[in-house]
Amino acid sequence: MANKANNKIYATGKRKTAIAKVWLVPGTGKLLVNGLNLDTWLGGHEAIKMRVLQPLRLTKQESAVDIVASTLGGGYSAQADALRHGISKALTLFEGTFRATLKPHSLLTRDSRVVERKKYGKHKARRSPQFSKR
Repeated sequence: MANKANNKIYATGKRKTAIAKVWLVPGTGKLLVNGLNLDTWLGGHEAIKMRVLQPLRLTKQESAVDIVASTLGGGYSAQADALRHGISKALTLFEGTFRATLKPHSLLTRDSRVVERKKYGKHKARRSPQFSKR
């Protein structure tokens, strides 16, 4: 959904139980997540930071757009993947030609893997009680 009045683009990204709401505007490359910059938000998790920035690097928009995002639910890794999904969707709304760049890297596909539910008679989803022969 693009808001043409102030050229703000909104997209939602999801992963497990995490949700990221992403607002993208043309700018200078600022990235704010929950009011913090990316380095403060993720601390020393360099590999996860690179995953978040992957769609911007692929489309060469690192210093061309400003991103403001809010995340909720899940853990920091799932939130980061939700953020990556939301940024990718926002970039395709920003410029339609980016879709051809992002699609082969599976950045527009929602990762549908979620935790399997617990079953009765089991400790977890599949973990059975210890079997005793005698």
